Amino acid sequence: MKLLVLGSGAGGGVPQWNCGCPLCRGARDGSRHIQARTQSSIAVSPDGEHWILLNASPDVGTQLRRQPLLHPRHGLRHTPIEAVVLMDAQIDHVTGLLSLREGPPIELHATPCVREDLTTGLPLAGVLSHYCGVRWHEIPVAGDRHVAEFDIAGFEDSLQLRAIAIPGKAPPYSPHRNNGQVGDNIALEITDRASGKRTFYAPGLAAVGPAEMEWMRDADCLLVDGTFWTEDEMITAGLGIKRAADMGHLPQTSAAGSPNMIDALAACRGAQKWLIHINNSNPILDERGPERARLDAAGIDVAYDGLLIEV
Repeated sequence: MKLLVLGSGAGGGVPQWNCGCPLCRGARDGSRHIQARTQSSIAVSPDGEHWILLNASPDVGTQLRRQPLLHPRHGLRHTPIEAVVLMDAQIDHVTGLLSLREGPPIELHATPCVREDLTTGLPLAGVLSHYCGVRWHEIPVAGDRHVAEFDIAGFEDSLQLRAIAIPGKAPPYSPHRNNGQVGDNIALEITDRASGKRTFYAPGLAAVGPAEMEWMRDADCLLVDGTFWTEDEMITAGLGIKRAADMGHLPQTSAAGSPNMIDALAACRGAQKWLIHINNSNPILDERGPERARLDAAGIDVAYDGLLIEV
């Protein structure tokens, strides 16, 4: 199984277009060892020929142009991307669908909650109906059903896909922003049927409880929420008034005794461990900073645009 990181940044990317924080300035002028990052999205393939897009970031057009593995190969119009799976309806994970409008109808896999958001609060589906159109495929995570296997046409014999409801936030435009529903946010467990190897993908993760921990421990590769280093990072940096929890993200560090991502990953022995969806305020962006050294010591890597992971 191949995992291609198209974008590894959080909303706005790195450097964010209007941000003058020390990290964004350092990324622009080269004074810090920081790689530029587009907004979070990955692609997965069992064979390097046929691909599934996981989330469609606003930068997806640029991302696809940069990746020869995803260039057209057959005829005048072609794409090796055969389906799109959405983890949530956040604006930085779905607005790239508009950039796919020149192609065939989008085979779009989403939970009922995400479909509702994309037909009401952010009606992208209606807009796309005037271009390529959308073929909806329901991921049946809703109500009392927290876990569901689902198939994608053409990948049934190669990849086993399981969606898992996880703690998080519905987007601000969602009808249930303040009344969270099962299916607002999912993680994916992707199993290579040939090798049995498993990947756990969760770019947004508000908490790691016993259920999430069980899924993570079973994985051979983890690609999980790396948005913030601390709970009050945005406030301390003067960039906002919300804490990590307010935005549905578990920080890498915390006060003694409080949950954090580094401790959660420490329990996942033997797996590849990657942080993705890195906010422009997160000091782990600096490859020579003390925060990155702490991750290195813990055996945790930081994803970057163009990274190709073999599982």
